[in-house]
Amino acid sequence: MRWSECIEQVREYGQYPTTREAERVTRIVLSALGGHLGDADRAALAARLPEEAARVLTGQVAATRPLRGAEFVENVALRLGGAGHDTARWDVSSVLSTVAQLAGDELTDRIIDHLPEGYALLFGRAQLV
Repeated sequence: MRWSECIEQVREYGQYPTTREAERVTRIVLSALGGHLGDADRAALAARLPEEAARVLTGQVAATRPLRGAEFVENVALRLGGAGHDTARWDVSSVLSTVAQLAGDELTDRIIDHLPEGYALLFGRAQLV
C-alpha cells in the first residue's frame, strides 16, 4: 500500500472531511506509537508500512515510561492540540485499525501483547483476559 492509499484508508475509517486532516492525525498517532514499541516490533511494523509511515514511526525516541491504552489516548489528545478524550480515541482507532490491517494478525497480536493493557480495542481487536 502506498502512503496516499494508507491516508485514504484512515480518512474513510475516521470519516475525516479532508485528506489533509487524515494525514495530520496519522502522523501524530504514528509518532506517538513509535515511541512505545520495542526495537524489534517497531522494525517489523515499519517493514509493512508505506515508506513515509515507516519514517514517522521509526523516527521517534523511546518513551520514558510505558503508557496504558487510555494514557496513550490522552497523550495523543495533547498532541492533537487538546482534543477531547472521545475525539482522540476515535483518531487513534482510525489510524491503528489501518495499521493492524497492514501489519497482519500475527504481528498485530505480538505488538498488542508487548504493550501495556488497553491497546487491543484501539487496534480494532477485542480485549481478552
